[in-house]
Amino acid sequence: FHDDQHGTAVIVAASLLNALELQGKTLPTARIVFLGAGAAGCSCAKLLKLMGATNITMVDRSGVLDTNRADLHDNNRELAIAPCAIKTLADAMQGADVFIGVSAKNALDASLIKDMAKNPIIFALANPDPEVLPSVAHAIRDDILMATGRSDFPNQVNNALCFPYLFRGALDAKARQITEEMKIAAAHALSALARE
Repeated sequence: FHDDQHGTAVIVAASLLNALELQGKTLPTARIVFLGAGAAGCSCAKLLKLMGATNITMVDRSGVLDTNRADLHDNNRELAIAPCAIKTLADAMQGADVFIGVSAKNALDASLIKDMAKNPIIFALANPDPEVLPSVAHAIRDDILMATGRSDFPNQVNNALCFPYLFRGALDAKARQITEEMKIAAAHALSALARE
């Protein structure tokens, strides 16, 4: 379990389960937008799909990942949506319940937050500087549940929060590999632990 993106996927999933409950939403019905379709974003999206997410839109520098794009790679091809009218991040953010950024500093135009659904969730996880600062997001809307990857901001979502416990569990179970089922179990366990 040496890949950071798997740890990121587990902590994002755990945090999102709790955030959705706090905002009165559910994973199967939430409209989720990812900005960043690299290893971390794809790992997170794939785990969320396995956990029941049904409406995920992946966006990268070239726009929405759809099956007509020739530049998709093996890691993100299965996350591409059927070609439709949604082509840009601005399109995807219309009515979105969740924004998960795993991209770059200031990559989210803050004005797009206005277009999200009621009680939105924003995980701006780029480090060291998030896609949008919490102060900026909260100035636009007061119904946001906001988290970043930084420990000096409230609501940190960082893969460091799930280590070394995932390793410890794998060692205790004498597991030879970390399976998707183990990651799902870890996400639910971390979600529950946060409530204690």
